[in-house]
Amino acid sequence: MDQEITENIPAGDLSVNHKAGFVSIVGKPNVGKSTLMNQLVGERLSIITAKAQTTRHRIMGILNGTHNGQEFQLVYSDTPGIIKPLYKLQESMMSFVRGSIEDADVILFVTDIFELHDENDVIERLKKSEVPVLLLINKIDHATQEQVNEKIAYWQENFTAQEIIPISALNGFNTEHVFESIISRLPQHPAYFPKDELTDKPERFFASEIIREKIFLNYKKEVPYSSEVVVTGFKEKEDIIVIQAEILVERATQRAILLGEGGKMIKKTGIMAREELERFFGKKVFLEQFVKVEPDWRQKERMLKRLGYDE
Repeated sequence: MDQEITENIPAGDLSVNHKAGFVSIVGKPNVGKSTLMNQLVGERLSIITAKAQTTRHRIMGILNGTHNGQEFQLVYSDTPGIIKPLYKLQESMMSFVRGSIEDADVILFVTDIFELHDENDVIERLKKSEVPVLLLINKIDHATQEQVNEKIAYWQENFTAQEIIPISALNGFNTEHVFESIISRLPQHPAYFPKDELTDKPERFFASEIIREKIFLNYKKEVPYSSEVVVTGFKEKEDIIVIQAEILVERATQRAILLGEGGKMIKKTGIMAREELERFFGKKVFLEQFVKVEPDWRQKERMLKRLGYDE
């Protein structure tokens, strides 16, 4: 994107000619919302796997710059995929989506070129919103032009959006167009966050997310969905970061699967996580992992609150 990083301007300064707003990225699971936010922000903030429902929190990515001589701050929100919740964890995940839609100045409704017209859950939530909605048809790099044209025609007939934009979030195709469309609809407003902030989440959060991503990549079936990562220690020294993490599971059998024979699987997961953590923080990392059984943690309100699943 052709924008420049600006000098620091205090958040809340009403004297500047400045645009700012919240841009919420919503859609069904696995349509590419996290890939899109990482592409738009230019940083890898959201974890990405091929499994649905990888994103559990609302994660903000903050982009500052200038556009046509005017300074701006875009606050993107990556959100969990919209589903009908089956347990309290998913109810909390959907509350993040609801809050994101309520706060938005612009909504990016992301669909998949191959979705089978079953986005009614998303559409029902967006009907109540009065802010501009841009409908993005993602993954067109896997489709023919005829398929893209058919999908555009379908959405023109079935959903009222201010604009329909075919994109490839993975390859960055048409994301500049998305950026221009957002900026044109952004209100005049001072910055909401200091200009040197990239996200609203602390370092511990990203450490836990990176470890959880490797669990999603290394294990099958219910284990990733029954797991949660809690960073219990995060100590940054001059030349190394020391991280202790607790991996919660619901049953003893899941703990055994996570550990693997002779601890081989948890060691493999730990090595992958440590390498990714070192890339993310730009420093050597020492990682200790402990696996703990916490029965039915996904259904316990007090536990979910402790794990940060409340707005």
